[in-house]
Amino acid sequence: MCENCTRRDFLSTTAMASLILAANQARGAGGSSETPDPQQSKVRICVIFSGTPTPCDRSWGVCEPEIKALQERLAEIEKKLGNVEFVSGRATTAEESVALLKQAGDEAPVLVINLCIGGLLRVVNPILEGGRPLAVFSLPASGHDWMYPFRWRQEGKRVTMFTTSDYGELERVTRILRVIPQMRRSRVVVFAPLRGTPPSCNPELIKSRLGVDLIVVDQKRFDDLLESVDPQKGQEEAEAWIRDAKEIIEPSREDILKAARVSLALAQLMDEEKAQGLAVGTCMGWLDRGFPCLGFTKLRNRGIPAACEGDMDSLWTMMLFGFMFDIAGFQGNSTFDTSRNVVWTAHCVGPTKMDGPNGPSAPYLLRSHSEVGGGVVPEIQYRIGQKISRVKLVNLDTLLVSTGTIREVPPKSTRACRTQIVTEVNDAAKMVRQWSRGIQVEDMMTLLHRVVFYGDHQQNAQHLADLMNWQVIVEG
Repeated sequence: MCENCTRRDFLSTTAMASLILAANQARGAGGSSETPDPQQSKVRICVIFSGTPTPCDRSWGVCEPEIKALQERLAEIEKKLGNVEFVSGRATTAEESVALLKQAGDEAPVLVINLCIGGLLRVVNPILEGGRPLAVFSLPASGHDWMYPFRWRQEGKRVTMFTTSDYGELERVTRILRVIPQMRRSRVVVFAPLRGTPPSCNPELIKSRLGVDLIVVDQKRFDDLLESVDPQKGQEEAEAWIRDAKEIIEPSREDILKAARVSLALAQLMDEEKAQGLAVGTCMGWLDRGFPCLGFTKLRNRGIPAACEGDMDSLWTMMLFGFMFDIAGFQGNSTFDTSRNVVWTAHCVGPTKMDGPNGPSAPYLLRSHSEVGGGVVPEIQYRIGQKISRVKLVNLDTLLVSTGTIREVPPKSTRACRTQIVTEVNDAAKMVRQWSRGIQVEDMMTLLHRVVFYGDHQQNAQHLADLMNWQVIVEG
């Protein structure tokens, strides 16, 4: 039961759960044992070298030694990422392009590396007509075909382009392209009610636009998992949180133990379902049995996005950027101080490993939940001076994006939610005026939340939007 949601949320819970169950049954999604892990299983990307090589000392084009270097870099990327398989070859005609596409398979996105004047133009029609996501890699002086991809994008084609001499950019291209088949292989566990923009909560639209299956979980199943947690493992989990904390302020040992048991139950649920994401719309109703916030932190540290308050828009945002760059997101509330040109982001849960599962862990305090005044949550101290991006996918067709730099992190929060960052932005007053311009609903949570990632991802967001046929709105 949802103890902290509106009457509209409550009335929609049963209907939404029925929709998700019906969609899963229609697709035969009940058997999780055969579901591949999209972060581990390989996805195919079709790589087409378009046109014919040119001499190294004249004309407009790419010569054989350069092609060899490009192929070697692709092999390095394939080995480094581990979950990508390039199906590559050369094509000078549309027919040769079709043969390579067939070899790669129907779900493979396409990377075209242009070799000469007109090379891309002669092979591209089957890609565009088939609606495949297409990234074009164009070296300087490799021909004049660079003028066309963004014209095709204006026509609604799923195309983006990288015009650069940096072969290292091939890894970025690959990371962005692989997201699309990874999402199609993904499963997300949800505890209704789902919240956010209406398309982001609609299982049929989610499946058609992102390819993700939703798995609705009955509360009793989670209660049973919680009851079955091994007491010894619960103690060990609690001790690990206590040992690694900089300080424990309000929570009791019993608070931490309860939260540790919830963390283990959530981990067990995700492992059983072989799921890549979680959204819990009922988390405030769990508080007597144990706060879920430590469990959400552990899942995000593992590379599994976990969205609190049932926020599906934030969940999709965390999944997309996690698949792209193996990073975790901090879903939070925002507030402004235009006199200082800063934005605060605050929430009572977040990952300690913002750089991803293999990155360093940020220090944290163990605190009570700020608004509830009990239980235990992590107060995480993120990296001062770090460039960040603030992102949210809304309506399954629009990316809201802004950037900033973390200037302050309180040593101990005194108001708002526990984990806080204060970020300097380009124009805070402009951001206030433009905030949530792409959202047509009035739900406070949907308007409020954004997801923060380490790094400047504004261009990455634009490339992804090109490939998914989305729009980008820069907030400030």
